[in-house]
Parts: sequence; structure tokens; C-alpha cells
Amino acid sequence: MITVPKLKHTDSNNFFLLCGPCAIEGEDMALRIAEKVVSITDKLQIPYVFKGSFKKANRSRIDSFTGIGDEKALKILKKVSETFDVPTVTDIHEVSDAEKAAEYVDVLQIPAFLVRQTDLVVAAAETGKVVNLKKGQFMSPESMKHAVQKVKDSGSDKAWITDRGTMFGYQDMIVDFRGIPTMRQYAPTVLDVTHSLQQPNQTVGVTGGRPDMIETIARAGVVNNVDGLFIETHFDPANAKSDGANMLHLDNLEGLLTNLVAIRKLVSSF
Repeated sequence: MITVPKLKHTDSNNFFLLCGPCAIEGEDMALRIAEKVVSITDKLQIPYVFKGSFKKANRSRIDSFTGIGDEKALKILKKVSETFDVPTVTDIHEVSDAEKAAEYVDVLQIPAFLVRQTDLVVAAAETGKVVNLKKGQFMSPESMKHAVQKVKDSGSDKAWITDRGTMFGYQDMIVDFRGIPTMRQYAPTVLDVTHSLQQPNQTVGVTGGRPDMIETIARAGVVNNVDGLFIETHFDPANAKSDGANMLHLDNLEGLLTNLVAIRKLVSSF
């Protein structure tokens, strides 16, 4: 696995985990979520990266929550990292975001809608940080080799691929598990469990989701040897300011991860 500063339990043979709230809503909520996830992942020996978007640019409506301010949110991400000694990941949306966010976090994530934006991918790669490339909902697994190649051609070999599902009609997503071994040929591959359960393009302009299927999708990913899992979580999903409809309640995270670690151990024995 690609080396990330502060990443622990890398010799445990577990999947690694990108987990946290969709968006940074404030310092207290970020620290509260991080403390809980760190406690669980230390107990289960799971390599852990705290996830939180410092701003949300891809929203359905102009009145949707986009953030608490770039600098404020990035400083909270840095505080999480320093407080709990864990690496952090955040999305970037513009070329200028790359250098700015790289001062605060360890992994730069390219959103699925933007993964074909060459200038953005190159800017992220040139920071020297790990670049997490989210597969576009409209892209084949095979096409992600070109996104990874852009990172390599920019002088970096630090790329991950994250599958966040594929559009199935206008208002649903599916995961094609045949894509996992394909993408693992190009880079370590992560399954975005929660976003792959989104139900986008709802007439009300707010994305729906199927959080009841989180364990089903996560189990299938682990069985199919995915390198990492991406799970958004919140202690009050119903009132989260972004993507609450498909987030996992924080109270359910330990039980889920306990089951997934057991599955990983069993699969690894074959």
C-alpha cells in the first residue's frame, strides 16, 4: 500500500478505511466523529484516514450547504490530524485548491464528476500528496487507467482509485464488482460504500440513498479483495448538512467494521 504519513496498523493485513462526515460542519462535530472512529479502528487494527470535505462544490441546488469557509474547515482537518495522530483526506474542485489543501491534509481527493479534468489531476499530483481518484459514475473501470497515468506522467506514483458506483438510469446507482480486479491492476482500489448507494437527481433537488444496504455492499467489496473502504458517517445523519440520506449512523460503525474484519480474515485464509 502507498505510504501515507501517520497511517497506523499497516501490517495488520486489513483493508484501509477512509471515513468521516461528508462535509466539515464545525470543529466539535469533526473531533467527535474522529475520536469515535479512531477508537474503533485502533481496536480492530484498521489503517485509518479521516475524511471530511472542506467545501462541497457539487450540489444540486444553489441553496445547498457548501461549507463553513475554506480556511476554517481546512484548519479543522489539520486539528483532527494533530489531535488524533491520523492522516486526513479532503476533496478539491479547482486547480487552486490543490496547493491550498495540500498544506493541511495528506490525501487529495478528485471528485467523480471531475476526474477527467486533466489540469486538476495534474495539480493534485504535483503537490506530492497521495491522489485519490474517484471513478466517474459515467466511466468504465478500464478507463481509470488513463486517470492514473496522468498522475504518473506528472511525476508521482501516489494514486488510489475509488469506485463510487455507476449510474443505473437517472436516479439510482449500482456497483459492478467486476471492476474491482480491473482497477486494482492500475492502483490500490477503494470501494465507496455510501456514495454508491446514492439515489441522485430527485425532483426535490436533494439526493436520496439506501443506507440500509451499506453492510451488503461493504461485505461484497471485502469478499472481492478491495484494498480500502470509504464510508461516510455522522452521529445525526438526518440533520447532516450534506449527504445525510446515504450516511451510516456513527453508532452502527463498530458493528459493521467488526463483521468486515472477520470477513477479511476469512477471505485472506484462502
